[in-house]
Amino acid sequence: MADWKPGASANNLRARAEILANIRQFFADNNVLEVETPLLARTTATDVYIQSLEIANPLIDVPETLYLQTSPEYAMKRLLGSGAGPIYQICKAFRQGESSNRHNPEFTILEWYQPGYTMDDLMQQVEQLVDTLLAYGRIPRLAYRELFQEHLHFDPHTISLESLKDVASRRMELSGGQLSKTDYLQLLLAKSIEPVMPASCFIYDFPIDQSALAVIENDETGEAVAKRFELFCGGMEIANGYFELVDPAEQRKRFESDRQTRKSLSLPEYPIDEKLLAALEHGIPQCSGVAVGIDRLVMLVTGATDIRAVLSFTTDQT
Repeated sequence: MADWKPGASANNLRARAEILANIRQFFADNNVLEVETPLLARTTATDVYIQSLEIANPLIDVPETLYLQTSPEYAMKRLLGSGAGPIYQICKAFRQGESSNRHNPEFTILEWYQPGYTMDDLMQQVEQLVDTLLAYGRIPRLAYRELFQEHLHFDPHTISLESLKDVASRRMELSGGQLSKTDYLQLLLAKSIEPVMPASCFIYDFPIDQSALAVIENDETGEAVAKRFELFCGGMEIANGYFELVDPAEQRKRFESDRQTRKSLSLPEYPIDEKLLAALEHGIPQCSGVAVGIDRLVMLVTGATDIRAVLSFTTDQT
């Protein structure tokens, strides 16, 4: 007989329900509006490191591709442009090829945006939410440069590709095609730094090659950095936040750059979201935004080490 049983226990399902209720209460207390946006859309994230799931539009005769959203970001920013104010959303998101003890192609995401907030302001609010759920208290804040200088003895913002390749090759087995600076830095962070980081911490001010949709500004040393942060708890990335880019010209430039990189890597060339660019042209308030992995939060609260233990059914169980 086929195995029909869920992966999550009844206790873990109750824990998930309690976490979701507490999150909604947190945002109600902070006057942040809950919203919903479509899971299916004609555009998707162009990020080279994120692959979308595609389906054919069943409502029209002319073939058209629709994308299951990797996050609700683009649509939520259109709501910001319409004057929605502080908003949050809890929804499903989808990413192709992501399956492990911490990944499922379909997962639950919490995303919120705070107009007028700096990156530091939003880190503080993320800390407050995490403390509500996990009683972590104050979470250390570590600059990306600080981590690499302490543990690997180089500045990740200024090191050359060749020097970075040399450091990486001495610390791990490397195979495959040509890797970028971002590839090497992410590998070194995962393999050499994450295992020795504090139990929980924020990492902020990333290299500009990892700016994604974040503003680029000079830090206290005068070096250009991406104003974004990640939260790590229990050895897992839990949140990814940005001081959001709201310049339409720069946003279009980054979309075009992503498309060219995708083409060079023989990846699908996703269409540019012209409606997001139109919203930026109209004017989106300067804001900070963050995405939080709900499934990983449930893992932390329940002590689970495998995502299967906190989901009713993973994709391979359906």
